[in-house]
Amino acid sequence: MVCRAVAEAGATHRLVHSGQHYDEAMSDVFFRQLGLQAPDHHLGVGSASHAAQTAEMMKRLEPVLEAERPDWLILYGDTNTTLAAALVAAKLGIRSAHVEAGLRSRTRQMPEEVNRIVADHLGDVLFCPTAAAMENLSREGLGGRAALTGDVMLDAVLEFREAAERQGGLLAAAYAPDSFALATVHRAANTDDPGRLRTILDTLETIAAGVCPVLLPLHPRTAAKLNEINWRPQAVTLLPPVSYFEMLLLEGRARFILTDSGGVQKEAYFFRKPCITLRDETEWVETLENRCNVLTGADAVRIDEAVRNVGGAGPWTAAYGDGTAGRRMAAMLLRGF
Repeated sequence: MVCRAVAEAGATHRLVHSGQHYDEAMSDVFFRQLGLQAPDHHLGVGSASHAAQTAEMMKRLEPVLEAERPDWLILYGDTNTTLAAALVAAKLGIRSAHVEAGLRSRTRQMPEEVNRIVADHLGDVLFCPTAAAMENLSREGLGGRAALTGDVMLDAVLEFREAAERQGGLLAAAYAPDSFALATVHRAANTDDPGRLRTILDTLETIAAGVCPVLLPLHPRTAAKLNEINWRPQAVTLLPPVSYFEMLLLEGRARFILTDSGGVQKEAYFFRKPCITLRDETEWVETLENRCNVLTGADAVRIDEAVRNVGGAGPWTAAYGDGTAGRRMAAMLLRGF
């Protein structure tokens, strides 16, 4: 949404794809469905350990930035790509703007927490999606660089859910609205711990057998871990990764959502669907108000209790803005913040 707003304002915009996500269903399809320009630079980094992947991104990104010398480097989210770009920009003296700044889960064991903290402290402009994010940056002495803009993910959902409905999806159409639960599991804290992963999967089985069908699109990492622990579903419906449009349709039709994804927590909130977060903390603290989102970790008893009480969720508020965050960000950058 920021890219489009910058282009509409007449500024030149270059897109760099790190290659951190390279599976067709988790990369190429987003460019097609969202109408994004093809990347001007593709680093083709691929998978590796956190350190090796970040180092390789820095090596490949540095000559790109030296050649382009942009007025602003816009960084999104909290991935290793975000961290690498923040470091290279700082070393080259290029101004960076961090989108989704100020989020804190309060656990350094979560790689994304380290990435976002570094990006915030190195960034020249910090675009905050919520008031809580602004408060976090103020406590860290970064309030002077921060701006409350709203959340670009809300911009995207508001724009593309209608396109998704028009296009339709065979998978979502196979289920009546509010007749199934949607689940996603991909965080390393869950997938890399066989005990946690098995507990979550077995609990999903219980829900699927006794409450309603459970659809579980599999992240490639999660699929590999299921093979390692030799887990096979009896009631849960396993799916390959789904497109962005199909995911929007599933989220909008689900009775409730179980996830360890930060993005899916927010999308559940945007769709006003009860969410059960399979983590012990969340950076999206606004979703916890009014039991719209409940933290359960990998505790089967807490997950079961949350499922039994999804009817008590709400009301939902406008904590993430009004759907114009991208335009606000572009305007600030083009006038030099």
